[in-house]
Amino acid sequence: MTERDETEVREEEPVVVRDRRKVDPESGDLRAPEDGEAVEVPAGELAGTEIGGAAGDAGQAASDVDSDLAKQLEERTADLQRVQAEYANYRRRADREREQLAASGKASLAGDLLPLLDDVERAAQHGDLTGAFKSVADKLVEALEKAGLEPFGAEGDEFDPSVHEAVQHDTSPEVSGPTVTTVLRRGYRFGDRVLREALVAVTDHEPGEAPAEPAVPAADAPPASAEASDAEAPIDPPVEGELPIDGDEQRN
Repeated sequence: MTERDETEVREEEPVVVRDRRKVDPESGDLRAPEDGEAVEVPAGELAGTEIGGAAGDAGQAASDVDSDLAKQLEERTADLQRVQAEYANYRRRADREREQLAASGKASLAGDLLPLLDDVERAAQHGDLTGAFKSVADKLVEALEKAGLEPFGAEGDEFDPSVHEAVQHDTSPEVSGPTVTTVLRRGYRFGDRVLREALVAVTDHEPGEAPAEPAVPAADAPPASAEASDAEAPIDPPVEGELPIDGDEQRN
């Protein structure tokens, strides 16, 4: 066949136009799909097919994965909260221990300086605390009191055996109970800790003497007025040349 004949044959082949519209333009109804054309099918209709079963298995697997992830997230969140609580407790405990160590160190230093404070107090009592020595002593006492040192023990305080050490004892009706009357050595405390007890003299209450009760006369005793009248009765004067006669003999 020549080239001319082939051209004539191709020109004689009819032209085919396929209408792929899903809706019939004349009736408006849906057209049936042609062979080989993909058709959209709802997922529910594929449940019984092989493809539908595979899709269902994939969905179930995804749901299981989501559940495992949620469970792991909950466990990790609980672990994180527990670690945060333990760390907060550790910080509070560490801060408390650090404060206790600092207070203990200050109290130990103040305890070593108590003999020096006793010397300063004795010098003040004797009038020797003057000039630059007094200025240095005042600064030392101020610094220690600012750090937490507190003196105690004064005359007139109620005796407390937990902070007072009695070295002398006396009694007096002027006090109502055990009372500190003399402070021999001042005591000191640092916060709630007693560094040294105070040496004191204590005076306790002494009840006064009871008044004497009046004597009660006996019931059968003669009245005092009768005895006095007999004793005071006049005696006859003696006759010249005679001895005086007793009152009892004269009455006889």
